[in-house]
Amino acid sequence: MARSSRTRAATAEAPIPPTPPHHPAQAPAAGGPAQTGGHPALRVVDSITELSAADAGCIAVSGSHGGVSAARYAAAARPLLAVFNDAGVGKDGAGIAGLAVLQAQGIAACTVAHDSARIGDAGSTLADGKISHANEAARALGAEPGLRCAELVARLRPGG
Repeated sequence: MARSSRTRAATAEAPIPPTPPHHPAQAPAAGGPAQTGGHPALRVVDSITELSAADAGCIAVSGSHGGVSAARYAAAARPLLAVFNDAGVGKDGAGIAGLAVLQAQGIAACTVAHDSARIGDAGSTLADGKISHANEAARALGAEPGLRCAELVARLRPGG
């Protein structure tokens, strides 16, 4: 059943609530739930909406697009790094616009190229994805265009 144009317009115009500001006290303690063996935990989720506050400090590899709405879900979970799909970048850079949102909150984020991994499939993001875009915080962690997502994760989780 098709939604009316009025319903689509109302949905598109509905404001997205802002994410709460980061407070260092909210970060998990060493060895907490978002760490395994002293390394950041790895969460592979088809949708970034699957993350929760318990995932703070993890490496989140998702199948989600890197747009603003997805970034707001990632920001609420506070991962060390969030990986998205660039979804072809899209009009006005919408597919990667979330990288700047997360950078403003001090969260590392990058995207893999849409032609290197299936959108919506985090397993493909991890196994096949090649970094296409990265914010400054992600570049500081070693994310660079052309690098395979699996290699970036291995560098951040040696022996993990």
